[in-house]
Amino acid sequence: MKDLPARRLLLVHAHPDDESITNGATMALYAAAGTHVTLVTCTLGEEGEVIPADLAHLAPDREDRLGAHRAGELADAMKELGVTDHRFLGGQGRFRDSGMMGVPQNHREGAFWGTDVDEAAAELVEVIRSVRPQVLVTYDPDGGYGHPDHIQAHRVAMRAADLAGERAYRRDLGDPHTVAKIYWTRVPRSLAEEGFARLRATAAGDFPGIADIGDIPGVVDDELITAEIDGTAYAEQKAAAMRAHVTQIAVNGPFFALSNDLGQPLFTTECYQLAVGVSGAAPGEREHDLFAGIVPAAGPAGAGRLAGPAAGGAREGVGEISGGAA
Repeated sequence: MKDLPARRLLLVHAHPDDESITNGATMALYAAAGTHVTLVTCTLGEEGEVIPADLAHLAPDREDRLGAHRAGELADAMKELGVTDHRFLGGQGRFRDSGMMGVPQNHREGAFWGTDVDEAAAELVEVIRSVRPQVLVTYDPDGGYGHPDHIQAHRVAMRAADLAGERAYRRDLGDPHTVAKIYWTRVPRSLAEEGFARLRATAAGDFPGIADIGDIPGVVDDELITAEIDGTAYAEQKAAAMRAHVTQIAVNGPFFALSNDLGQPLFTTECYQLAVGVSGAAPGEREHDLFAGIVPAAGPAGAGRLAGPAAGGAREGVGEISGGAA
């Protein structure tokens, strides 16, 4: 792609709705600031449960048309977030939702969980080399909560980031590019606890039950958090994007429920753990910009270089790292 903005953010998610729940405020904030935000969704979410009774016929055990419907929901959600570059990994329907861990759908033909990682990674390498993002966001190795498609999305994203920078790998997929920073999406335990306390105090009666902190993907001890994005100004956009996923999410003010009807907080502060790259924050502090420390090279899609003592070991295509937070 040519004439891209100087800052480029790539997010890799497993199913439609994961992006809005987990990173919706972050996506809206960066899109509004002129960053090129690219979302890659690995499956159509065909195995999801359906909340509205009038759409229950779409379910996989009935008409099995949920995937195409969720693709439309995702398009509506992206409009709410201001994101114009959304792709399905390998094209719409290339990889099938694998269902929860241990179910027969894990082994269904075309299931994402059973796909060779390098095969799926090649599809993402082409996106990385085209968009040339400085920052990539995906899940931790457990996929946040152990869902096979989330785990596979992590594996594919990390593998693709490595392969994209290799000169000898598949030059037909574009010129090599190395992503400067990779983040895993996280929720600090204190933020989750505060959110549930607020739910119990103000809206406990609005839901048949309340979820557990263990039900929230990616909850970790606070000290593992390296970046914190204040998306308060984009709370309405995030909530609207979540509402667009009508088959999967029921939003109720600053709270929501999935098909289990258990209330949980809707977080507008979104947090991350830096997995690859150099933090742009002072030691012991959190970044408040995922691009902190990255100085784009000249040109709208410049790759840049590492500055300072690390320059000798710079990887090809990495943005210049400056001292202090950006």
